[in-house]
Amino acid sequence: MNPEDVKALLEAAISDCQFQVESQGSHFNIIAIGSIFDGKRPVQRQQAIYAALNEKISSGVIHAVNMKTFTPSEWDAQQ
Repeated sequence: MNPEDVKALLEAAISDCQFQVESQGSHFNIIAIGSIFDGKRPVQRQQAIYAALNEKISSGVIHAVNMKTFTPSEWDAQQ
């Protein structure tokens, strides 16, 4: 599975969110930016990402996921 495939899975499951995906083999680094994360605790944000990728994680296609999630205002503050 390549980064474009993972990005497509995320975009299909989570609307109004931008994703940046990089990989090293079956390990994926994800940056997600969207208003969906407004008012959500970090674990709730992670659950949304994991829910979109659960089938691929369970099957072993995706071995590890490292993610950073931001609201649009949090992302702007990072820049």
